[in-house]
Parts: sequence; C-alpha cells; structure tokens
Amino acid sequence: MMTALTKTRRVNTLPLITPSVLVLFLWMVVPLVMTLWFSFQRYNLLNPSVKGFAGLENYKSLVADSALWTAMLNTLVLVASVLGVTVVLGTLLAVLFNQEFFGRPVARLLIIAPFFVMPTVSALIWKNMLLHPVNGLVAFLTRSLGLEAIDWFGNWPMTSIVMIVSWQWLPFALLILLTAIQSLDNEQIEAARMDGAGASALFFFIILPHLKRAISVVVMIETIFFLSVFAEILITTSGGPGLATTNLAFLIYIRSLLEYDVGAASAGGVIAIVLANVVAFFLVRTIARSLEEG
Repeated sequence: MMTALTKTRRVNTLPLITPSVLVLFLWMVVPLVMTLWFSFQRYNLLNPSVKGFAGLENYKSLVADSALWTAMLNTLVLVASVLGVTVVLGTLLAVLFNQEFFGRPVARLLIIAPFFVMPTVSALIWKNMLLHPVNGLVAFLTRSLGLEAIDWFGNWPMTSIVMIVSWQWLPFALLILLTAIQSLDNEQIEAARMDGAGASALFFFIILPHLKRAISVVVMIETIFFLSVFAEILITTSGGPGLATTNLAFLIYIRSLLEYDVGAASAGGVIAIVLANVVAFFLVRTIARSLEEG
C-alpha cells in the first residue's frame, strides 16, 4: 500500500519538476555547451570568411601567449589580497562593532553603505574623487602635508584595484562575522574574564575559533565573486598599464569585444571555468573539513 502511494506521488511531482529542470538546462547548460563549441572553432568577427573546426588551436595559441599567465597571476594576486584585507579588517571591525559605544547604530549603517554601491559607481568615485592625482582627496591631503601627489592608477595600479574592491566587500565580511560574534555565548566570555583572560587572550582563544566557520563561508563566497572582477578594472585602468591589472575576466573581454576573436575568447572562458571549479573544489573541501573538526 505504501509503495503504491509512493510511486503515485513520484509520478505526480514530475510535471512540477519538469519546468524547473528545463529552465535550468536552458539557462546553464546551453551557454556552457555553446562556449565549448566556439572554443574549437575558427570564429573571428573581423574575418568571417575564415571559419571551420580549429581543434585545439585556440587553446594552444592562448596557452602560448604570456598574457594568459600574467592574467591568471593577476587574478590570484587580486583574490588573495582582497580576501586578506576583508577578512582581517572584517574580523577586527566585527569585534569593535559588537561593543557598546555612542552612535553605534549610525556607525553600523555607514560601514555597510559601500556594499550597496554599484561597482561602476564605486570605481568612478575612487578614480575621480579619491585617487585622482590632481583633484582627488588623497592628493589634496598629501599636498597639505608637503608631499607629492601619487598617481595611484599609474604607479600602483593593482594596489588601487585591491583598495576599491576591498572597500566594496568589507561590509559583506563585516555583516557575516558580526552576526557570528553575536551568537557567541556571553557566559563563556565572562568565565574567561573571571579566570584572568585579557583582551588578546579572549580574541585568539575564544572569539577567533568561534568565527572559524563564518570566516570559511566569507572566503568561499568572496572568492567566487573576486575571480570575475571586471567593472572596477574597466573603469579605472582598462587592464593597464600594460597588463599590470589584466585579470582573466578582462583578458576574455579583450579577446572577444576588442579583438573580436570569439574562438580564443571562448577558449579563455573554458579555462576560467576550469580555474573557478578547481578553486571551488579546494575551498569546499577545506570548509567541509573545518566544519567536521568544529
């Protein structure tokens, strides 16, 4: 009797599942298959007469190009740098904003505001209002101190991109870590204080271990987004000077929309997908291991 009911229920749910599966297929699988197909084709919009199956030619030319390895290195540097800034500062700010002080609600509102600014607008603010070597706020402050203004996007391009992206994503890390700190048992902290534990001991032996899972979640989510940073680079440095700030996403943009080489751009997209999946695989394994140990 139960078996028959179970089979009936499975059959009845099929019409409900089918539309979702079809939408998922059209939305995810079809673009992926088309990218794979174009990556094996000779397809350049500037020379449409040259077409046909290219085999691994697009991949070979891309791997032989030093720009690919520079872009991959820049991608990893950008991801690691922004992760370090957001996780470290996010942890310290979460501890600070967990304390009682005058104006804390207003301070919390102001600190999370950058997360709601669009990347393009954020890049324009930093480029024209903050880091501009002539009219920027930082240049005004340095000249007020008798120092020379710095051309940030010319002399320190990657540092500038790291600052912009960190400014955008620091509120996200802060919100996740602050929520985790607020779930910490106050009785545990009070007991440690009664045993003579100082502020540093409380942070390193109670608060930081408690934030281990939250930090893992922040690292995983932010890494996925940082692998595809694009708008900030396009608005500020356009990948330069040279290839100094060209990451993998921007290199694909150059190949596809500036050089119109759809085949090479698709091959770069496949490489980006493989890189993202490799990073995600190790992140998921690391987080799963930390959760099991916790």
